[in-house]
Order: sequence, then C-alpha cells, then structure tokens
Amino acid sequence: MNHSAEIFVALQRILPKHALSRLIAMAAESKRPWLKNWLINRAIDAFDIDMEEAITDDLEHYENFNGFFTRELKAGVRPIAKGKNSIVSPADGVISQAGPINKTRILQAKGIDYSVSRLVGSSDAAKRFDNGSFATIYLSPKDYHRVHMPAAGKLVRSRYIPGELFSVNDKTAQALPGLFARNERLVCEFESKELGDFVVIFVGAMLVAGIETVWGGFEKPGPGLVRETDHSKAALSYKKGEEIGRFKFGSTVILLFKEQAVAWQDNIKAAAAVNMGEKIAIGKV
Repeated sequence: MNHSAEIFVALQRILPKHALSRLIAMAAESKRPWLKNWLINRAIDAFDIDMEEAITDDLEHYENFNGFFTRELKAGVRPIAKGKNSIVSPADGVISQAGPINKTRILQAKGIDYSVSRLVGSSDAAKRFDNGSFATIYLSPKDYHRVHMPAAGKLVRSRYIPGELFSVNDKTAQALPGLFARNERLVCEFESKELGDFVVIFVGAMLVAGIETVWGGFEKPGPGLVRETDHSKAALSYKKGEEIGRFKFGSTVILLFKEQAVAWQDNIKAAAAVNMGEKIAIGKV
C-alpha cells in the first residue's frame, strides 16, 4: 500500500460515514430550486457529465439532485447487444477486476482477494459459484447510475446486508482488504434457463444516498440485521438489458456466474471502460 492510499483509508476509518451520507442525502432530496440547481450545475462541471445523453438537459425537469443523478438516458444511446448467448454490462463504469473465481475467492486488487461467502452473506448461496466467474464494475459520479440485467432471469431471492460505507474507488480497493464484503450491499439472486444461477450485487459506498430496485423501491440503509426476502413465488422475471435498480451516487456492481457458465470478452479486464448494454461475455451453458 502506498503512503497516500494509507492516509486516504485511515481518514475514511475515522469519518462518520453513515452520518455524512445521511446529511448528503438530505441535500440531494431537497426540492428547493436554488439548491438543487446549484448542486446539479456543480456536479456537471466537477465530473464532466455528458448532458447530451440525458433525456433532457432542462434542470427544471429534475425534481431534486437525486432525480438528476439517476437521470434517464435518451432512447437508443445504450443499445443492448444482440445475440441469445451474449451477456451485457449492467451499468456504465470501469472494470475493477474480472475473471475466474479462485475456488471460493474473488480478486479485489493485486495481492488482495476476499470470500464469496462473506460477500453474498450465505455459505449455501456461495457454494453454487465455486470456481465460477465474476466481474466488478465501478460507477464513478459522472456515469449513468441505473443498473440493468446482464442476461434474462427470474429473481428468486434478495439479501440486504448492512455494513460500512467506504469509498469504492480504485485507491481504496487497492488498500483495504475485503472492501466489497465490508460495505452495505444488496445481493440479488437470479435463475436463468440458459445460464443457471447468477447474482447481481449492488454495493453501497461513502455518500451513497441509497439503493433502489424496481421490485422493492428504496432499500433503507444503516445498521441492523440482514434482510432476506424470498421472491421465488413472485413473477419477477426480467429481460436482458431491462432496468432493475439504481444508485443515488457512485458505487459498484458485482456479477457472479457459475463454473463454465460464461466466457469473458478479451477486452474485459482491469481498467477497461464499459457502457451499459455492451457485450462483455458469452454464455456457455
């Protein structure tokens, strides 16, 4: 770990991350025109956000900052890769890591790995992905913040796991062991006829005001017990590329697939930029 990364992580350890996130959330939900427009303009400038892709660049369209941050895109700007066996990126962002799961361990950064069981919060669920495949996608504040299905599937179970709210940027990932298994997260387990079981994980982060899903709405963050929901009897099936949720600030999505279920495209490696709907793998089942 380099010295700057040590300092960055040390500062995060002592910051009241949940309290800061709640404070930011209050401002981000404000409907006061002067405040929300000021926040939106500062974000556009600071993060170089491309408003040409947004459904509208009229700030009055957005009720509050969160409405802007989770903005819809114009039709057609994120085409969904065709092909029955294609797996697509669930979000805009950068590949943090991708590749095989080493028995029961996922690579976080060079020299750092962590447990699938701890990540998903269930040893039984984790066993299904022994020697499988994973991809970790980091969404920066400039990115489109809606999350979509990488492949068609039926939601069978979700598990909200309370935790920390460390930043999930590259500097923290390279310095803090088990980062993604420490932070708050929502684990979504799907069944697919073509792929077998797969998982989409929403990972919360510092200043994230919340995770929302199309089936359950806002996932209330904060300390408490694990919240597990059985969706197997509900008709919650989604097509490839269909929206399933959103983040209210930059964060991370992790995909898990079973052994020999997918083959990653050659360009899907650390630091590669991806767009939602882009082909990232081929299903082999």
